[in-house]
Amino acid sequence: MMYTIQKSVSGDFNQVVETTIDALKDEGFGVLCDIDVQATLEEKLGEEFRQYRILGACNPALAHEGLNEEIELGALLPCNVIVYETDGGEVMVSAVDPQQLVGIADNEALDSIANEVHDRFERVLSTIGSELESASEV
Repeated sequence: MMYTIQKSVSGDFNQVVETTIDALKDEGFGVLCDIDVQATLEEKLGEEFRQYRILGACNPALAHEGLNEEIELGALLPCNVIVYETDGGEVMVSAVDPQQLVGIADNEALDSIANEVHDRFERVLSTIGSELESASEV
């Protein structure tokens, strides 16, 4: 089962992260947390790992609407978006698929919210690809 929606892009890792954060902002999401997995594993375990960031994204209006429908939804928030280096040298941007995520709540009232978040994440991924392609042509 696929539980993410994703886009592979070429570009500088840090630029992809910044472009992702900007695209999320344009869709009404704030990044509540930014976890640098590579740095954390190095610091806590002394282990090397590929560049990998977890961005905890939240759209306050949609989160409020969802929490009013299902108070336990908070256990599934924020929606994570990950940016990581692939083995092939590309950068993958991957967002949790909210349609899959809220499916476990078994509450049809959340379907329209999940669809809205899904559509916004699709636009984020499309924006990232377009902006990075434009930047590389300059």
